[in-house]
Amino acid sequence: MLVFHNFLTNGFHFDFALIFASADRNICTLQNAMVFQIYAILSRAFDSSVSATDPPSYKGVALAGVGTGALQSMMLSPVELVKIRLQLHNTSYSTSQSASSHTGPISVAKSILKTEGIRGIYRGFTITVLRDAPSHGFYFWTYEYVREQLHPGCRKSGQESLRTMLIAGGLAGVASWVCCYPLDVVKTRLQAQSPSSPEKYNGIIDCLHKSVKREGYGVLWRGLGTAVARAFVVNGAVFSAYEIALRCLFNNGNIQTENTI
Repeated sequence: MLVFHNFLTNGFHFDFALIFASADRNICTLQNAMVFQIYAILSRAFDSSVSATDPPSYKGVALAGVGTGALQSMMLSPVELVKIRLQLHNTSYSTSQSASSHTGPISVAKSILKTEGIRGIYRGFTITVLRDAPSHGFYFWTYEYVREQLHPGCRKSGQESLRTMLIAGGLAGVASWVCCYPLDVVKTRLQAQSPSSPEKYNGIIDCLHKSVKREGYGVLWRGLGTAVARAFVVNGAVFSAYEIALRCLFNNGNIQTENTI
């Protein structure tokens, strides 16, 4: 992406550009800004031998994605824990607290810190890293690889069509979910349990073993179809909007709009 060349010399424009690419609320904007900024830096750090005018190698892209996923987990893990507890407040978490006592994420976060401490707020951190590191590696590698296959030379010229952006971004989202979905299932179950939960998991392996023993291997892929369908649409839109926003800022909005890929 041309944007990666611009990041290192025009970094202060970055968060502004990401606002246009984010489809979610403030926390998603912050997450996306952090992910793409870290990736831009790491893709050059892992591939320092490549000229600044050339795109990072596929190896550099994959390694940068893995590093990005691991680093962003430090922020994402507590956020997802609170989100899961909010979604399940009428089941496992409400056994010790009335549902009405948690009016929002701040209330849930305070309750977790009070009853479980710092360790509680980072429950599921290890599995989050194990999920996000490889998934982000596949995420960025798939996007770069697919866009180059659909539009040869576009990684350097940055002149791919909108259709190419949509397809490459969509497939990147699908690839990232397919490779990590079983880990996401385990992560959700680990983070859903509280000290008063009837089901207790003693770590990642124990959760995996008990889940498969009780519900079969199919439980690890339950809901995958819905997840990848959403991932294709959302990530296709995010990458496209992101690329267009950066070009409006740095390249006078130059983008191909022809029907051919």
